[in-house]
Amino acid sequence: MRRTTVLRTGLSTLLLLGAWAATGAGQVAAASSAGQAPAATAEVSTGLVEAMQRDLGLTATEARERMAAEKAAGRIEAEARQAAGAAYGGSWFDAASGNLTVAVTDADRAAAVRATGADTRVVRHTERRLDAAKAAIDALPAPAGVSSWHVDPKSNRVVVSVVASERSDNDVRRFLDRARAAGPVAVAEVAEVPRTFAAGTVGGDPYYTGNVRCSIGFSVHGGFVTAGHCGPQGQAVRGWDGSHIGHFQGSSFPGNDYAWVSVGSGWWTVPVVLGWGTVPDQLVRGSNEAPIGASVCRSGSTTRWHCGNVLAKNETVNYSQGAVHQMTKTSVCAEGGDSGGSFISGDQAQGVTSGGWGNCSTGGQTWHQPINEILGRYGLTLHTA
Repeated sequence: MRRTTVLRTGLSTLLLLGAWAATGAGQVAAASSAGQAPAATAEVSTGLVEAMQRDLGLTATEARERMAAEKAAGRIEAEARQAAGAAYGGSWFDAASGNLTVAVTDADRAAAVRATGADTRVVRHTERRLDAAKAAIDALPAPAGVSSWHVDPKSNRVVVSVVASERSDNDVRRFLDRARAAGPVAVAEVAEVPRTFAAGTVGGDPYYTGNVRCSIGFSVHGGFVTAGHCGPQGQAVRGWDGSHIGHFQGSSFPGNDYAWVSVGSGWWTVPVVLGWGTVPDQLVRGSNEAPIGASVCRSGSTTRWHCGNVLAKNETVNYSQGAVHQMTKTSVCAEGGDSGGSFISGDQAQGVTSGGWGNCSTGGQTWHQPINEILGRYGLTLHTA
């Protein structure tokens, strides 16, 4: 993992560097074994298809068809939004039809949107109206029994999630009354309160800050991005072998949950997300944002590689440490130590793991902070293949 390491040719070189100190006890990920075809040579790897079969209940053919459809939906999303104009009410990927669906408040705009290749649904509220309602709710103090809230284009409402056992709590009820006064609101129930996924020190894991262990997100030129709750600005970072990697150059939590760490002292970065032997290590080629409903996978140092769907965007999450804004919610599971790890859709970086509820034995939900927001905040450039 250091510059004195003898480099090998082909993908093995990329994987050796791309582990960024994330392959515990100095072992290179299983996907770099001799004779394995590079992930870059195929549009979709067999391992990725198998992960989607396991986590999403798809056949191999369905997984490949879905990824192709999601890629097409992502390409037309911006054009469809422009065609909808002021009538735009949000969009999502419909796995049943394999198309992007765009909500519009003006039926006269529907034909222009459909001309882009998207399906349409006529709704009452524009995205701008729903965003304004959510912004008003963001300003409210939220009790612990309120989990999160986000704009949901499918229901054309701001969905407020509350812990089921706390729904009758007086503070929760008052919050919901005030939220409904801000605009169109729907209430959903969840089983647990959200929490971040940092963990105490465990030997052989990716990186350490003090006595906390977290996961590396994505390489940027000069360092890597990760979760803000993993360490404050100035905090030193150590690798799996205990050697110095760098320092947190910027960190924000709560309010946001992102950070970036400089890389030096013989360490360097490459555009790779570890597949942990479940799938071949994935090359990162960009950061195009996947639509709601699209599949997404996560790599982390505790539970390694898991997949799910994008459930919501621009969600405010009410952690015990304070609210975090503009998060993306997914059905991917995670556990302690996965914080900061990579969310990726195909070969496109999506964000860094923040927190969630549940685990990878019984299931749950997880939020990530979008990668493009982090890059813009710190003026970073994603390291791509």
